[in-house]
Amino acid sequence: MSSPIDKPQQLTHLDEQGNIHMVDVTTRPDTMREAIAKGRIRMQPETVRLIEHNQVSKGSVLETAKIAGIMAAKQTPQLIPLCHPLPMTHIDLHFLLDSEQGCISIEGRTRTTYKTGVDVEALTAVTVAALTIYDMCKGLDTTITLEQAYVAQKSGGKSGTVSFTPEQRS
Repeated sequence: MSSPIDKPQQLTHLDEQGNIHMVDVTTRPDTMREAIAKGRIRMQPETVRLIEHNQVSKGSVLETAKIAGIMAAKQTPQLIPLCHPLPMTHIDLHFLLDSEQGCISIEGRTRTTYKTGVDVEALTAVTVAALTIYDMCKGLDTTITLEQAYVAQKSGGKSGTVSFTPEQRS
């Protein structure tokens, strides 16, 4: 596995004259590409317990957040300028609740067999899932904070598999 720090900085959305453009991926081969993004949302421990026991009056918070994250990943090109529309072959989200610490960890996985990666889609899934949790619980808890959303791993294409930690991002 290589490190993102070892790679030279390239602004791929700028042409030779400095004009913004969408990266041309026409000649790239289709390959299996996968990305894992992670994030965390912090709140009062009691709020996590209410979510865990499905006692939030707005409904099943985690099921709603999962659906929202999946839908958002599929809509990434409509949200992020110059992002390629991708034929998504897999999108999934998992939640790990920690009522003692008052946080929910979110992991999103995306997959395609296409010419470009799905890391932005995975990150979109995680952040929209976190926003959905916030929206469904904001009436119960004014301390909710979205934290630490990052791409943890991506694979496929010429870069192979690359893993990241939050520390590498700072």
